[in-house]
Amino acid sequence: VQFVESGGGLVQPGGSLTLSCVAYGFTFSNYDMSWYRQPPGKERELVASTRQVGGAYAYADSVKGRFAISRDNAKNTVYLQMNSLKSEDTAVYYCRRAMWADIWGKGTQVTVSS
Repeated sequence: VQFVESGGGLVQPGGSLTLSCVAYGFTFSNYDMSWYRQPPGKERELVASTRQVGGAYAYADSVKGRFAISRDNAKNTVYLQMNSLKSEDTAVYYCRRAMWADIWGKGTQVTVSS
């Protein structure tokens, strides 16, 4: 099982980014998927999850109304659309199967700064 996250970068406050995560080594459509993030000096936290056939749930309060999780089962890919970004969204972002203790990928760094 492997996850490859991409799409991060430096963005100004109020900007947008879309993250992608390609999954390998399992039948992607059989699992709920989640995005997590780890801000500098803090614990990793759940950002959002999506069900096997789509349908988001478990958004963190801090991102509700600004972030949207989605997936494309044909591409084994889960996305995180991030809008109205704030400095506190600065973190390394990871994806993983929801509620599974998979090994973490390398993540993708998102830095929100002017």
